[in-house]
Amino acid sequence: MKTYKVGLIRVLTTEDEELLQLHGKLIESYFPMFQVVSRCIPEQPEGIHDDETFAVGVPKVVNLAVELWKEGCQAIIISCAGDPGVPEARQAVPIPVIGAGASTAALSLFFGSHPAVLGITEDVPSGYQRIFGDRIVDNAKGDGVENVLDLMTDGGYKATMKAAAAQKEMGADVIALSCTGMSSIRIAPSIEKTVGIPVLDPVLCEGLLTLFELLRRENMED
Repeated sequence: MKTYKVGLIRVLTTEDEELLQLHGKLIESYFPMFQVVSRCIPEQPEGIHDDETFAVGVPKVVNLAVELWKEGCQAIIISCAGDPGVPEARQAVPIPVIGAGASTAALSLFFGSHPAVLGITEDVPSGYQRIFGDRIVDNAKGDGVENVLDLMTDGGYKATMKAAAAQKEMGADVIALSCTGMSSIRIAPSIEKTVGIPVLDPVLCEGLLTLFELLRRENMED
C-alpha cells in the first residue's frame, strides 16, 4: 500500500504528548495509508478562540506548514474547525493544505441540503458560513456547554443530544460538528444514533479531503 507523510497542525500549545498526537492517531486509524507528523503552535495554551488569538496564531500556523513541508510532508492538515491560516499556508507551500472546517461543511452537503451546525461556541466558523451560506438551519451548542470537558459530563452530553434533536425538529437533515474536540471524544456516532440524521466528524472529514486532494493531484501528474 502506498503511504503518504502528512503534517498535522494543532492550534493550541501543549506539552501533553497524548493530546498532541490524538487527532493524528485518529486519522491514522481511519486512513492507514497516512503517516501523520503532529506539531502544535507555540505560546498559545488557550488556542485560537477570538480575533486577537486568530491574528497572532495565523503566522505561527504558516511557519509550521513551511517547516513540515521542508521535512517532506506531502500534505498539511490544520486540525481546527476555524481553519486558521489555511489560505495563508496555501500561499506559502506547494502541497495541499486542508482545514477541518471547510472539509466538514463541504462533505455535509453530500448528505443533506439543510445543514445545522453544532459545537461549543455561539459563532459559526467562517468555512461553514462560506460553504453553507443562508442554508444553515441552526447553529447551537448544548445548554451549559462551554468547552470539550463539558461534553464529557453527563449534563453536557445530554444537553448536546437535546440540541441536536432540536435541530432535526427545525428541519435539519445533516449536522456538521464545529469543534475538533468533539472528534477527540468521538461523539458523532452517538449523536447520529440518537437523532437519526448524518452527523459529520471534523477530524474524519479533514482526513478524507486530504486523501482526495492527494489522489486528485496524482491523477493530474499522470
